[in-house]
Amino acid sequence: MSNKKKMVRQEFRDSVFLRDRYRCVVCGKQATKVNADEILDAHHVTNRNELPNGGYVKENGITVCKGVDGSSCHEKAELVLKGDVIPGYAPDDLYSLIGSSRDKAFKASEEL
Repeated sequence: MSNKKKMVRQEFRDSVFLRDRYRCVVCGKQATKVNADEILDAHHVTNRNELPNGGYVKENGITVCKGVDGSSCHEKAELVLKGDVIPGYAPDDLYSLIGSSRDKAFKASEEL
């Protein structure tokens, strides 16, 4: 991975976590700046491949908790990629939690 792409990804993560105060926006699980990478994920609401420049903008990101047992908010949000949508985890639901929309994310992504 190029240094530029690493920087873009890090800026995306940092801006999403900062906006959401290092807290899962869905369930409220809290982290700190120090342990955020262990507990949280900066999740793309709309798939990166569907937005210009990869959608690495805070308008397309939401902080969700990590996990591997099927109960984490990140795992539930990822199910949309498989065609499964859990109520409350659809892209429009997630966008509403952060005051954004696919249109806002698209426009911000064009400016990257």
